[in-house]
Amino acid sequence: MNNLASQEQIIATAILIVIYMAVVLWLVIRGARKTTNIGEYALGTIGFSPVAVGLALAASMTSAATFIINPGFIALYGFSGFLSFGIVMPIAIYFSLIVITKGFRKYGSSVKALTMAQWIGKMFNSQRYAIFFAFLSLLLITFIVLICVGITQVLSNALNADPFWVLLAVVVFVFGYMMFGGANSLVYTNAIQASIMLVVAIVLLSSGLEYFEGGVDGFIAKLASIDPALVKPTNPDSLLFRDYFEIIFCQLVIGVAIVCQPHIMTKSLLLKKDEDVNKYLVVSIIALTFFFLVVFVGLYVRVYFPDLKVGGQVLPMDSLVSAYVVSKFSVYVSLIVIIGLISAGLSTLEGLIQSISSTITADLLDPLLGKELKLDIDSNQILTNKIVIVLLAAISFGLSYQQLVSPNLSVGIFAQNGVYAYFSAAFVPVIFGTFLKKTSLKAVSIASVTAIVVHFSVYYGKFMPYMKEEVNNPAIAATMAILISVVVGGIIHQLEFSKANNKEALNVH
Repeated sequence: MNNLASQEQIIATAILIVIYMAVVLWLVIRGARKTTNIGEYALGTIGFSPVAVGLALAASMTSAATFIINPGFIALYGFSGFLSFGIVMPIAIYFSLIVITKGFRKYGSSVKALTMAQWIGKMFNSQRYAIFFAFLSLLLITFIVLICVGITQVLSNALNADPFWVLLAVVVFVFGYMMFGGANSLVYTNAIQASIMLVVAIVLLSSGLEYFEGGVDGFIAKLASIDPALVKPTNPDSLLFRDYFEIIFCQLVIGVAIVCQPHIMTKSLLLKKDEDVNKYLVVSIIALTFFFLVVFVGLYVRVYFPDLKVGGQVLPMDSLVSAYVVSKFSVYVSLIVIIGLISAGLSTLEGLIQSISSTITADLLDPLLGKELKLDIDSNQILTNKIVIVLLAAISFGLSYQQLVSPNLSVGIFAQNGVYAYFSAAFVPVIFGTFLKKTSLKAVSIASVTAIVVHFSVYYGKFMPYMKEEVNNPAIAATMAILISVVVGGIIHQLEFSKANNKEALNVH
């Protein structure tokens, strides 16, 4: 490990983290007092303002991936990565958020769905389908792993501490307080975290202004002198940004589908009035724009560490941003940035723990073991949810440590593979359920299974020319999965619709 932090930085960081932990615990205790059952844990009891919920959405959508992990890809591969992660994907996400949110909220609030699996199960009147999605939600543990790794990289660099103990402390603390707070504390902590993240986004984006003393051309020349491929719109030597199919087409598909995740979709259900939706969307999109631009910092990192080394040692991709922050900024500025990076991670981590644990408790254990566990009693629901969180913590710790010790290029690839598989399966039921009338269960369920099979077959079977490398791009597998599942679901929907119409016609005659 590279000891980049000074003694002053270590002491100041430790003090700040203790204060940060105290504030979070105060908010959690405050929220926990109002949480008496699993419904309140999942959706809260408080009438949240659209500004708070909008900030919470922006915070939970961007996370450690945007602030800590993805800039590393841009540091390695240059403009092609920024075009993909910083421009194309955000545009697709905004479009999807605006189009899907209103329809999802309208049905979600009318059926009182607590989780994504419940929404899908009630939309298509099938408990089996809900249980299937509850199982699929376990794929989102890969995203928990990414965030745990990202936060650990930042803190271990800032404290010159052994990553094993830092990771253990992060997992125990965050999973520990999420056993109690749920949505009531989540929106408060997310809104505060988003506010800190906005400050940090501005600090990070302005940290490389000195590299523009010769204007934009001067900055481009600096990058080109390190590696000409860094300033080209495509990077054939990269693993994710080889051509416009990967950079634009795949990211547009992924950006539209990425919204179909439980910790994103269910945020709109926290709004108490339909009139709040527009303000909620405006606030979240403005904040998201700042957050997504942070990946540009990867280019500053490359100018600062041209050979990606410190003291002769090559920096792992996942620790590039934390190394840049600790070595580039003064003690007190680095403290603000470190807290922002931790906030970026915790905001999504909290949402994931809350949504996955709620899904396992309400949509998996209740239908399968509800009588044995007596889950019709509120206190038993809450206790079961806490046990689920403990198990999630143990699994997340084991996988996170493995990714710290031996990542396959980056924990980002590991996380994308799991998360992209999940929302590939969720895309057809969410879109068909929101926008088509009388969609059959057969059409959406076959489409979901198709998406999972295609995603993992393309990724691990290496069927396409793009997928022949040691490390492959999960976005290609997910794009194929989404497109094929839409075609399969669409054909079955049309056949079922025609069959129903023919029956009606025969009955009339």
